[in-house]
Amino acid sequence: MFSRVYNTGLSAYKTLLRLVAPFNPKARQWLTGQQDLLSHIARSLASESAAGPAKPLAWFHAASLGEFEQGRPVIEAFRETYPDYRILLTFFSPSGYEVRKNYDGADYVFYLPLDTSRQARAFVALTQPRIAFFIKYEFWANYLQTLKAAGVPTVLFSAIFRPDQLFFKPYGGFYRNLLTCFDYILVQNQESVELLRKIGVQHARRAGDTRFDRVAQVAAGKKAIPVAQAFRQGQPVLVVGSAWQADMDVLIPFLNQFDKPLKVIIAPHEINAEAIEQWRKQLQKRSVRFSQTNEADVVSADVLFIDNIGMLTSLYQYGEFAFIGGAFRQGLHNSLEAATFGMPIFFGPVYGKFQEAVDLVEAGGAFPVTSVAELTAAFDRQYADPTVAAAISRAYVQRNVGATAQVMQVVHTLLPH
Repeated sequence: MFSRVYNTGLSAYKTLLRLVAPFNPKARQWLTGQQDLLSHIARSLASESAAGPAKPLAWFHAASLGEFEQGRPVIEAFRETYPDYRILLTFFSPSGYEVRKNYDGADYVFYLPLDTSRQARAFVALTQPRIAFFIKYEFWANYLQTLKAAGVPTVLFSAIFRPDQLFFKPYGGFYRNLLTCFDYILVQNQESVELLRKIGVQHARRAGDTRFDRVAQVAAGKKAIPVAQAFRQGQPVLVVGSAWQADMDVLIPFLNQFDKPLKVIIAPHEINAEAIEQWRKQLQKRSVRFSQTNEADVVSADVLFIDNIGMLTSLYQYGEFAFIGGAFRQGLHNSLEAATFGMPIFFGPVYGKFQEAVDLVEAGGAFPVTSVAELTAAFDRQYADPTVAAAISRAYVQRNVGATAQVMQVVHTLLPH
């Protein structure tokens, strides 16, 4: 019964995207990516098969860019441990696929065909994965059931579960059954393990969050950004990561009234030249755009707007403080990228679904705010002495690395090594 509802919902979703596509670039990108997708996948795989016997294949699926970054340490560890395997990476969202479609850690990068029964069976038959990985939140019913029927070992890692999810509702039987399709469910915290045990799921274990490994990698391999270095001029720097309009509605009044030495680097969540110009007009401090300045000119600016993508993780190395966007409405961005560099972290009030944010707040490394007044008060306290919160943030990341090794231990039980 619910399976029919699920498939009908997918059909309705695609119809809705067709309706909004003329007005929504992401919807257009997704629909374009789905066109003739299975044929494209078949051609790509056939081109290698023509060169000789096909190597075994491991399939990794990420919803979007954030989940890819979360899973990247496992992809790279798998590549190193099993060099004879081809790696197939799929994305559901254009924001993941379009940014990482040329990722050289995978042999193939595709959109995920929509999860219909027909397409799931065709995809698994085409790719013939020896093992499948889903990162954090992906529960595609037809794919999971097809993988189970085909006897393909399937692993969910860096997952986190909460009592309000469908699995734990009286009417959530359809989704509870999907959990039986995984051979292993590797979760971030013990609370998730206990929740799953209450509904009879015994194949879950705590393995941690691979994002800690990823941000530790990023910190170790950070790239120098000469413009940002010149911008500092020996002053404290606040790095604003992944800012939305709701964040800027609080940050702009705060910055306009803050009268102590402070440089500010702002990386918007989406690069929109019009929005950036509007923010610049509202600020009462001299601002420049990264693309329109250089090391010589940037020194006199108070605010540096980043109008490109892919730079944020390295920008945190220049900060003494961080404000992470998304927690007023859209969803908190990755606060671990800042924490690994050791600094007090600020964000909006909606952060309860993000375990690392909850942990950092409880430990005293992060500070949620709901208004300009709260941000001003919290920032003033940390500005006077950021060392304690900075040490807490850095130690929190260092204490939690190692999830990738936990995932690979499970892989060794499923594949010969």
